[in-house]
This record gives sequence, structure tokens and C-alpha cells, in this order.
Amino acid sequence: MDDLRGIDLNLVVVLDAILAERNLTRAGEVIGLTQPAISGAVAKLRKLLDDPLLVRRGRVSELTPRALALQPIARAAVTEIGRTLNLRPLFDPLTSDRRFRLSASDYALSVMTAPMLEVLEREAPRVSVEFGPMSNIGPIDLLREDVTIASAVRGVPGKRQSLFSDTTVCIVRHDHPRIRDGALTLEDLATMPYVQVSFADGVIMYADDALATAGIRPRVARTVPGFLPVPFTVADTDMYGFVPLRLAELYGGALGLVVVRTPLRLPVLVESAFWHPSRTSDPALTWLLGILRTVAERVEFASEAG
Repeated sequence: MDDLRGIDLNLVVVLDAILAERNLTRAGEVIGLTQPAISGAVAKLRKLLDDPLLVRRGRVSELTPRALALQPIARAAVTEIGRTLNLRPLFDPLTSDRRFRLSASDYALSVMTAPMLEVLEREAPRVSVEFGPMSNIGPIDLLREDVTIASAVRGVPGKRQSLFSDTTVCIVRHDHPRIRDGALTLEDLATMPYVQVSFADGVIMYADDALATAGIRPRVARTVPGFLPVPFTVADTDMYGFVPLRLAELYGGALGLVVVRTPLRLPVLVESAFWHPSRTSDPALTWLLGILRTVAERVEFASEAG
């Protein structure tokens, strides 16, 4: 590989696509290649790099260690090639059939999906969005998605745009014996069973941070992968948990829950859009972020109207 003159630069684009999508069919769709064309390009890449790049693990494909190492390099290379040749891809939402990949917390999806699909139907009828749950949030994970929506807590990398805010509240069953004047004490929080929320490795949740700051090591009775299970887990038990106020208002009445005050200092919950810095110059991403901002305003205004 000392002589680069014989290397087709289109292979860099193909490499970037298959490393991001981890699927030959989807990679071909993203860059506009047929299945035979993408298969032929991948065969050339495997020979050139002396590496299979993708390996099957059950029903899914995973990147080889070398492919993982190449992923940020390939993305940066595609970006730099575009800048060098002054390539400015156009994006017309009215005619584009692009499929965006968006991962988010269950809470964000619950309040944003319906209004977002409504806006897309009107402004970009052929554009589609593949929604996925938020699991891990790292630089490589951001490369696999167009946008990840998460709370702006410590540990989330990438570029960020704030979308909407909410208040974090503590919920318990309405007849919990520990409630005094609508509140729980620090001792209550230390001794009562706790429902902990875990979204992704390395992401510290506001409530856990606040408990630790107050010197409390809670008795974790359940750990759930998002906010939505918390009200259902707390209902009819002696447990407590923390959720955004919108969820407490949505499920509290039906499940017999109440919001109680605590001595903890909980910051405002800010849901934000995160993306990999290498995607910043993509006009389609700029458009999508604008759509997310429009949808976020609807979420905020709906709360004020309520």
C-alpha cells in the first residue's frame, strides 16, 4: 500500500458506510450502490486490508478489531475528501428518500415520536426515521447514528444541541407510610428500596449524582433500562424512584402515585441532540436538527398549555 495511485477513493466511501451500518444492504442504500456493487467493493476492501471487516455473531454482524480501529479514520477521511474537493452534497427534504437513524431514551421517544412523524409527513414525505433505543453513548456509537437524544449529563461526548427541559421528581405510592407533609427525608431515601435508572455505561444520572452528593448510598431494589418502567415498578410497593415530571403527570393518577418533595438538589433535566463532530457539515443533519428543534418546541408548548 505504499503507492496510493492505484486505490479507488470510492472504496473509502464504501468503507465508511459499511463500518457505520454494519450491514451491506443498508450500506448500499446509504451511498446508492446496488447489492452486487457493494459486495464487489467490500471484496476489494477485504483483499486490500487483509481483514474480513465484518464477522457474523449469531444473527448480527460485528466489526473486527481492525474495523473498529478504522471506523473514526474512515469517517474523518470521507470528511476531508469532501472538504478538499469542495463537495457540498445537496439535500432536498421534499424529494429525498434518506433514512435517518435516531436513538433516544424511552422518555424522549415517548414525547417526541408522534409530533416528529407528523412534521415529517408534511415537510419530507419520503424521508424515514429508524428509531432505536439508547444503549451505549461513545464516539463510535455516535458514528453509527445520525443523532442520539439523551439527557445532557456528564459522560456524553460529541456535539450537542439542547431541545427541551423537564423537572426531575420523586414518586412513591400515594399511601406510602414514610410520607410526611408531602415529603421524604434523607433518611427515608437512604433506607427505602430504590428503583435505579440505567441508560448507558459511563452516563451518570442526575438522581444518582444528587444522592451521592448528599452522602446517600441507596438500597437499589431494581435497576430498569429507562424512565418509562419506573412508575410501574414503584406502583403498589414501598419503593421510590425519580422520573421527569411529564411522566409522573401522565401515569401518576392511573397508578396511584404521588410526587413528593425531597431535600435533594436536582438540576433541570435537559434533553439534547448529540452527534459526531464529523457529521456537522452534512446539510441533511442540519435539516434534521432543525426538525428536532421544531418538535421540541411543540413538547414545551404542550406542557405550558397543560
